[in-house]
Amino acid sequence: MILVVDIGNTNIVVGVYDDDNIVGSWRMVTRSEKTSDEYGIFILNLLNYNNISQKDIKSAIVSSVVPNVMHSFENALKKYFKIEPIIVGPGTKTGITISTDNPREVGADRIVGLVAAYHMYGGPLIVIDFGTATTYDVLTDKGEFKYGITSPGIQISADALWQKTAQLPSVELKKPSSILAKNTITSIQAGLVYGYIGQVEYIVNKIKEEMHIEDMKVVATGGLGRLMADETQAIDVYDSQLLFKGLKIIHDKNIKSN
Repeated sequence: MILVVDIGNTNIVVGVYDDDNIVGSWRMVTRSEKTSDEYGIFILNLLNYNNISQKDIKSAIVSSVVPNVMHSFENALKKYFKIEPIIVGPGTKTGITISTDNPREVGADRIVGLVAAYHMYGGPLIVIDFGTATTYDVLTDKGEFKYGITSPGIQISADALWQKTAQLPSVELKKPSSILAKNTITSIQAGLVYGYIGQVEYIVNKIKEEMHIEDMKVVATGGLGRLMADETQAIDVYDSQLLFKGLKIIHDKNIKSN
């Protein structure tokens, strides 16, 4: 079995593959102050609760955009599972080419998502990850990542609205039945959700226009991706497990090359 881990700014998502099947996935809040023992015991408890033996975990791969967490998390895997994890980064075989101005600046999660989408759909394509930030990444038909756009995530926008205003409340992120709001709650929801749908559609259309490619597959992932994918035709596919799939693909490429 393979442990696949994506460490994001908000959450750490852990999954287990048995051959090509995901047999479990879990989410924990990202906290840089946790020790390797806390991470190790937490993962062990998750596995035990789901009747997965620690001894069955033979390999692991980790992508991370939070450097402060990596030392403790990597040591947890070494200490509790006796394995040296593959860390997605420079030198990792991915099957795609990073052609941005500074490839080392590209977050590992973005690479992983592109790898999965390219493997499943080919290029050209756009991968949108609705995470803490929302990223729009463009891959050519030859598997070349050249362009990326980053915007504040919809949750960040919602948090900023209620934190920076005296009378506006925190609201549930959902689309109201009409953009013509009659109260404070639905007016905030309308502005956030309809506004974000508009952002997605404009950016996707602008990418296609400037790339001079109308037929580009648009693949979405991330915690709030389902909300957006259900409300706009600009997104072709929503895959909540895109990063897990990308991690598995990268893991297999690097294991076979060793």
